[in-house]
Amino acid sequence: MVMTATRPESSGAVRPTLVDGDIHTTFASSAIAKKYLATRWHEYYDQYGKFGYQGFTYPKDTPNAARHDAFPPEGGPPGSSLPFLREQLLDEWGIDLAINNPLTHSQLNRNPGFSEALCQAINDWQLAEWTEPEPRVKASITVPAEYGEAAAREIDRLGPNPNYVQVLMSIRTVEPLGRPKYWPIYEAAERHGLPIGIHFGGHGGHPITGTGAPSYYFEYHSGMSQSFQSQVISFIYEGVFERFPNLKMVMIEGGFAWLPPLAWRLDSHWKRLRRDLPHLTRLPSEVIHDHIWLTTQPMEEPDRPEHFVELLEQGNLYDRLMFATDYPHWDFDAPSDALPKIKLPDGFEQKLFFENALGFYRLPDVYQRPVTSR
Repeated sequence: MVMTATRPESSGAVRPTLVDGDIHTTFASSAIAKKYLATRWHEYYDQYGKFGYQGFTYPKDTPNAARHDAFPPEGGPPGSSLPFLREQLLDEWGIDLAINNPLTHSQLNRNPGFSEALCQAINDWQLAEWTEPEPRVKASITVPAEYGEAAAREIDRLGPNPNYVQVLMSIRTVEPLGRPKYWPIYEAAERHGLPIGIHFGGHGGHPITGTGAPSYYFEYHSGMSQSFQSQVISFIYEGVFERFPNLKMVMIEGGFAWLPPLAWRLDSHWKRLRRDLPHLTRLPSEVIHDHIWLTTQPMEEPDRPEHFVELLEQGNLYDRLMFATDYPHWDFDAPSDALPKIKLPDGFEQKLFFENALGFYRLPDVYQRPVTSR
């Protein structure tokens, strides 16, 4: 399907007016990966691949879970060509800034040394081949999430560089993310003033449901929100934000309609069972509001569009929802088609498309290039 941009012309404003909170890039080839990977791991990469012999990939509905038109004309997988990404995403839709969330990271690999080395390679590759040649693309620090001390070392290595705007993890982990084994990651992120981005996917070695493995890709895809809910519960009840009061997180590509009823449930249970949680001194909904943001892709699309506004109000989401396209995946959301065609609250579109992201990522501090007229 061919799409055309409908965004109004920019008048040369210095501030960005369209931020994409979730794009995906990947290595064009194994040769590119090994260019940045420590030499000692080249043979391992050739033999086992980036996910290793313990890795896991759920069968996708489409190759690379991508749009059919997203394969670069010069070859390689979707998201591997900067010129094509410029043409098909950044220029086509007038996107001023995009947050790069590479899904080639090593949370699917359990070899500690290789996991750390692959994250280092991905992070160096992002800077050299995406962010430095294209300032509109901002990098994420991928980390070996199951090895907290190694992850903290990588955050300390790159945290001072303003081209990296968040720490990237996946939502499915070996243990709930509130557990102390992951605290070194949060401590390092807070030390450098970086938020945590937690993305759809990953593999903790457990079925995605509470009762066993599903049969179909769409069960896996649609059921991922269960993992997001479980992790939010863990963060709140384990007291992560009491221990790290300046830490902020964004739940990426997990939907957001589930958050209001979850917050209500957590508040209700906390009032009755709070003796079990002496460290949690506020309503869980208050903690969520201060520390957890979300992205729009997948966008919630109720049959009655006015319910979308009710959802925003019920979840107090006006200041915590950020636009994302999920490029180059099959469920890509174009900026012109992302929102329901109804009267939305005054100022909401500006918050969604750029203001919330600029505040969350502190992007005004790192954004130098003026937005040119289109």
